[in-house]
Amino acid sequence: MSKPGSRQDRATQILHLLLQKGKGSIEELAAAVDASPASVRRDLIKLEERGLVNRTHGGAEVAGKMAYEPFRFDAAFPLREERFADEKRRIAMAAAAMVAEGDTVALSPGTTTTQIARSLRHRDGIHIVTSAVNIGMELSSLPNMRVTLTGGAIRWPGSFSMVGATAFDGLQRLFFDKLFLGACGIHPQHGLTVIESDEALILTEMVKHAKQVIAVADASKLGMISAMQVCLPKLIHTIITDGSADAIVLAAFEEQGVCVVTV
Repeated sequence: MSKPGSRQDRATQILHLLLQKGKGSIEELAAAVDASPASVRRDLIKLEERGLVNRTHGGAEVAGKMAYEPFRFDAAFPLREERFADEKRRIAMAAAAMVAEGDTVALSPGTTTTQIARSLRHRDGIHIVTSAVNIGMELSSLPNMRVTLTGGAIRWPGSFSMVGATAFDGLQRLFFDKLFLGACGIHPQHGLTVIESDEALILTEMVKHAKQVIAVADASKLGMISAMQVCLPKLIHTIITDGSADAIVLAAFEEQGVCVVTV
């Protein structure tokens, strides 16, 4: 275990700051961890060598976005990443804090679950299962991370979500300690919903194979209903959302026996 103030401890602090904010300058990071800019630069070099951050001119950002270079034709995902970006990062860090060493963790496709994957990149002893091509791609270069893709067909051009019979069959022998589900909508009576029927089928099957189902959604998704139901509220153990969520809606979820975490 590293001693307080050690280089490893400081690097971990820097990584957590970048996970919270997405990016930061050398000066901001140095002030936050009470270290010299030169020390922070050395830490960032080590973090970049581990594939956890990307150094930029005068600072650094969380690794991941540069991995989408082969998918430049799909502008939708980066745009969705920027919507409620701070809230999604806070939700992701709270979700990652629920994961224990040795867990098998399933991640549905989506921008919030992608942030969860980034918040777990530095962790050891975790098995990630996902139907999201981009999450598999982002984690594929990490020697400390075991990653399983469900397989399947890409839902539509530019989508990262794998669906179809192959994805469905691939889930049959898999079981998860925790499933983190993104949503298009999540309602106190109608549960978690998405737009596409083929994706709903895969996510519903994931729910059946999970010991614990955790919905991750910013406040804009709460109380909303999309076309296809994934699961009812009684199957959701926890909802992690941001602090701007409507208290009445949150109380309605709690009345259904759902644990609510706001960040």
